[in-house]
Amino acid sequence: MTRRQLRTHVFKLLYRTFFYTAEEMEGQLALFFEDAGPEMEEQDQEYIRNRLRSIMKLLPEIDGAIDEKSESWKVNRMNYVDLSIIRLAYYEIYHDEDIPMAVAINEAVEIAKIYGGEDSSSFVNGILAKLL
Repeated sequence: MTRRQLRTHVFKLLYRTFFYTAEEMEGQLALFFEDAGPEMEEQDQEYIRNRLRSIMKLLPEIDGAIDEKSESWKVNRMNYVDLSIIRLAYYEIYHDEDIPMAVAINEAVEIAKIYGGEDSSSFVNGILAKLL
């Protein structure tokens, strides 16, 4: 599975966290992997699971940084798709040394173009620029 595919799966699961408790997310992970079918290998599932857990542990830091830098758009006002993308990109920029900053930003913008609203890609790009 490509990094983009893995990143997209993590984004989709981050989005689900707005609708399910931490306890329910374990069941959601199982359903997600079941729906993904046999093409998702065990190592991909483990990568996705570990990435999601790492991001969730850092949410206070991530959301605090977003709130600090985005003057008129606090975390509690952002739509869930955009916020999920920004959280993932923040994690990749500040906590994953294997992913170059420019790649993390570009991938976030591309995901926003696919899953976000009309202005999502520019919004995500603007917030990430402020975070840097």
